[in-house]
Amino acid sequence: MADTRREIERKYEAAPGTALPDLTGTAGIARVHDAGAAELDAVYHDTADLRLAAAGVTLRRRTGGADAGWHLKLPVAPGVRDEVHAPLAEDVPDELAALVRARTRDAALAPLVRLRSHREIRHLLAEDGSLLAELATDSVRAQRLGGKKVTAAAWTEIEVELADGGDPALLDAVHKKLRKAGITASDAPSKLARALAETGRRAPDHSAPAGDTAGDRVLAYLHEQVQALTAYDPAVRRDLPDSVHKMRVATRRMRSAFKTYKKVLDPAATAPLGDELKWLAGELGADRDHEVLTERLTAHLDAVPVPLLLGPARARLTAWSAAGRTSSHAHTLAVLDGDRYTRLLDALHALLADPPLRGPARKDARPVLAKAVLKDFDRLARRVDAALATPAGHDRDVALHEARKAAKRARYAAEAARPALGKPAKKLAKAVKGVQKLLGDHQDGVVARDQIRQLAIKAHAAGETAFTWGLLYGREEAEAERVERALPQVWAETAERGRGSSLRTL
Repeated sequence: MADTRREIERKYEAAPGTALPDLTGTAGIARVHDAGAAELDAVYHDTADLRLAAAGVTLRRRTGGADAGWHLKLPVAPGVRDEVHAPLAEDVPDELAALVRARTRDAALAPLVRLRSHREIRHLLAEDGSLLAELATDSVRAQRLGGKKVTAAAWTEIEVELADGGDPALLDAVHKKLRKAGITASDAPSKLARALAETGRRAPDHSAPAGDTAGDRVLAYLHEQVQALTAYDPAVRRDLPDSVHKMRVATRRMRSAFKTYKKVLDPAATAPLGDELKWLAGELGADRDHEVLTERLTAHLDAVPVPLLLGPARARLTAWSAAGRTSSHAHTLAVLDGDRYTRLLDALHALLADPPLRGPARKDARPVLAKAVLKDFDRLARRVDAALATPAGHDRDVALHEARKAAKRARYAAEAARPALGKPAKKLAKAVKGVQKLLGDHQDGVVARDQIRQLAIKAHAAGETAFTWGLLYGREEAEAERVERALPQVWAETAERGRGSSLRTL
């Protein structure tokens, strides 16, 4: 069974015999305790084309030390990684292989580099004896595996790792102390990255293209979304908060970009991908929608005065939520483990490697992207106007939902163009986001009313009072009316901003 911890550390260059400064008195460090030494032997695994290393992900099997086993490190931010541990075994544990599947896809994992380290450990302790951080001096011997020629390297480095729940400010203070002693920060983000560099091989650079053409800008945006989709995959598998939502947003952003920038990328090539992204968003939707609906209904119940909270309403909601959550997450995992999802990831990477660019892709980004953004904004205007002209009821609910989808597309279009168009795109995106939020609240209410009705029917059939559910339904109706009253003014302000945007002069 795997467990996870957050690793926050700094790495420094060193030489054999490098003298460490006295750290007592630094940021609450009362004592430096010599915790002995350990012999560590780690074999790092990756695909033949270094897909994990290219993403800053490391997967190793390590013996020696206090945490022997399999370790998967997933980047969170510079110097911060989530480290997932699994028990020692001969082969890569299935649970860790699943967490990197979006990176590896159908490529096999194999031993890549072996690192043997002599580690001298010092504990940085507070006045009460609690651990603040661990400082390790590692004498490393690296050997690249898999080739006919033995390629090896050796170096010494220092790691300072914050204890669980520690204050990152301590690392800043220790950094200053080490720097004054002439010990400099390492350029290598990990031992594996350094081992590859030292043995004559580097991970491929999959960074977004740079340039000012329309094609450059659109591809950079798509690259960012593919990376987001891939990075959120293990978070979804680990059931981390908001991960499904963020992964789903990445799919929507790509679909919108394909539609908005069809003058830049050939729609004959992107349309099938858009269809598959729509499929994936729909499959993820069950998990995300259930999560959002549970939060909304729980908040409603929390706001009901105790005298009006009649019957086992909270228990019924809890049971409904738990049952739906279990089944929806299991479904999500099955989708992520399926071949169709893998083929989609392959296709997205193939698109980035050989993009189907059209003529306007070679032109300056500003006028091409501005025209596309404004086209989506005008499309939004037509849908909002149509919704506002529709009588209240089911037809208006549908029209407002269509306007919401148009608002998302217009917002994503402006956000994608922001690096090229600057503040005008930023302002337009912010204005449209306000409309989108209002329309989103309305649609969430439509879905919530339907679910409240279903819960009320089941409560009545079980002989329970449906009073509380009726109260919640009425509150949702009142909220919908509030949104519909607010929309004309919010839209009028947004429409004025869109009509007067300086993007129209490009």
